[in-house]
Amino acid sequence: MHAATRGIASGLFFLAAAVTMSNATPWSIFWTAPLLLVASVLIAWGAESAQFFIAQGFALAILALLQTLPEFAVEAVLAWHRQSPLLISNLTGALRLLTGVGWPLIYVTAAVSHRRRGNGALRRVCLDREDGVQIVTLIVCVTWAFVMFFKGSLGLIDAGILVLLYAGYLYTLRCMPPESEEAIEEIESVPRAIVNARPPVRNTAIAALFVAGGVLIYFVAAPFLASLLAVAAAAGISQFVAVQWIAPFVSEFPEKVSAFYWARTVDRASIALMNMISSNINQWTLLAAMLPIVLSIASGGPTAIHFDREQEMELLMTAAQSLLGALLLLDLELWWWEAAGLFVLWFVQFVFSVVPTAVLGVHLAITALYFLGCALQIIRMLLRQRMPPAFAVLRDLRRRPA
Repeated sequence: MHAATRGIASGLFFLAAAVTMSNATPWSIFWTAPLLLVASVLIAWGAESAQFFIAQGFALAILALLQTLPEFAVEAVLAWHRQSPLLISNLTGALRLLTGVGWPLIYVTAAVSHRRRGNGALRRVCLDREDGVQIVTLIVCVTWAFVMFFKGSLGLIDAGILVLLYAGYLYTLRCMPPESEEAIEEIESVPRAIVNARPPVRNTAIAALFVAGGVLIYFVAAPFLASLLAVAAAAGISQFVAVQWIAPFVSEFPEKVSAFYWARTVDRASIALMNMISSNINQWTLLAAMLPIVLSIASGGPTAIHFDREQEMELLMTAAQSLLGALLLLDLELWWWEAAGLFVLWFVQFVFSVVPTAVLGVHLAITALYFLGCALQIIRMLLRQRMPPAFAVLRDLRRRPA
């Protein structure tokens, strides 16, 4: 696309955002939310079809990125309007939903399917060896989140580092093998029909799905956010709560549907979990990096997001949750009690998020429990005196010839 075309398109998007943010009504949610879901499903179908022609890990990373485009679009609108407090609330809410709800529900979906097939109780979801790449990458990303917490800001330098981290992640995934042809029959009917079509038809269909989904997201994100805030105001819900929990739930819904579809087959539950973890990674890196970039463009010069006390608490708790989740997976297993623990801790802090007088105390307690869990996991690994399988896999991939 030429520079002039990009400029016109960007201008149309932000003009639409400016108009809809000031003139939206609660009724707009009835057409914006469904269109956002349709856009995400179209993109998910395209990405699921494309995964059979590139390395699976790389495909899952791109799939997760494309599935979270609605989340990126919502954050872009907030950043353009310089809503700094809402930027962090949306980012942290989305990440905590992925780990605290998405991961446990994948286990539950697989466990229920396992029992219905007459195979008894499913005690754990086992990951593939190559999945260690995503897990270790998540730990690295969360480490930089702690750096941002101690600095008290998210600026353009942070954005550059986060983008580099994501680029390194994709570069590492190049070593992973393509998906096997036997798995084609396990995907949904639409992607399966596309994969089995003749190359010209297949390539055109995949491109059309991406373009159609992207165009919908491009023009629906701003009115969706505006209508969501209008609904919150009409219902007496704070903007912070609406943006932190309702917006991420809607924008990430198609991604969760794809993951749960995989989890139903039990054998592919690991792919479902990796899809979620890839989403964690791209939100900790690319989504976080986008915020100061768009904010700087909107402000007319380099602008950093400076955290207040509430934002620091949100960031610290979210980073602690992600770190605990990653440490639990270093053995390439998600046990039932680990999934239950992640959900219970999320649910407690979610319930008290709507009680302003109790939020800080509860969040401090939950954050302390996350860090306690991290410490116990580290002690457990040290006592074993062996390298966790996830780190061993990363070492093996580094030694593998390109």
